[in-house]
Amino acid sequence: MLLPVTCPSCFEIFEVTEPPLSEVPCEVDYDCEICCRPMLIFFDESDGEVWAEARGLAD
Repeated sequence: MLLPVTCPSCFEIFEVTEPPLSEVPCEVDYDCEICCRPMLIFFDESDGEVWAEARGLAD
């Protein structure tokens, strides 16, 4: 399943693949698919639903 993520640098939205529920919570180093700037994507779950939040490296 794909999850929407908003880049903290360019604010464009792109999709990332959801990790298996057994691996959540976790964080992943990722480069924006639009502007290529690095970020961390944090995955967590609530009521069995996985969600993603992106943060810049300086945040």
